[in-house]
Amino acid sequence: MIAVIDYDAGNIKSVEKALQYLGEEAAVTRDAGTILAADGVILPGVGAFGDAMEKLDAYGLVEVIHGCVDRNIPFLGICLGLQLLFESSEESPGVKGLHILDGKIIRIPSEGGLKVPHIGWNNLSFPNEGRLFQGLPENPYVYFVHSYYLQAADERQVTAAAEYGVHIHASVERGNVFACQFHPEKSSAVGMQILRNFIGVTKENGASGGSMEG
Repeated sequence: MIAVIDYDAGNIKSVEKALQYLGEEAAVTRDAGTILAADGVILPGVGAFGDAMEKLDAYGLVEVIHGCVDRNIPFLGICLGLQLLFESSEESPGVKGLHILDGKIIRIPSEGGLKVPHIGWNNLSFPNEGRLFQGLPENPYVYFVHSYYLQAADERQVTAAAEYGVHIHASVERGNVFACQFHPEKSSAVGMQILRNFIGVTKENGASGGSMEG
């Protein structure tokens, strides 16, 4: 079972439906026990960084998320869920993120007539090998909706990148922590393969007893 964390921040139903389409049991929940007992956990999100952190804190989910990472439960942040894993965001100055990973969340510049937010299909490059992207062709297209983007501190953790006026770190992986700036649940067959790969990680992790990785 994969727990989809419910903290009133959008795109939860579409993630749940995508998992069910792939034959995976999904539980939309904010219950700590359910989340910590799951085979995998997804933190979705659409909205503002500061509002989301306030909700996570109010529901007692900050500690739960750190507990998932400490227990090596496969964890996937999607869109705002990626941004929340980092230290802070220019969108909400003074608000601390979960700081599970190191990096900056920066506003996409609108110079040169670039439309912000970045909405629509864009192709990915793969600077480092990532388990989420196994079985995909080169430069696949995925669906983005965002005004802020990640600059990860450790580029070795960057498994996918995109270009939109700036170089966007579009996906990261460290141990069993994964995150995507784009929406796999809205990215057609490519997105379904990415989610299928995440489900595969949860199965392998369960079979190995959740041994710690770097």
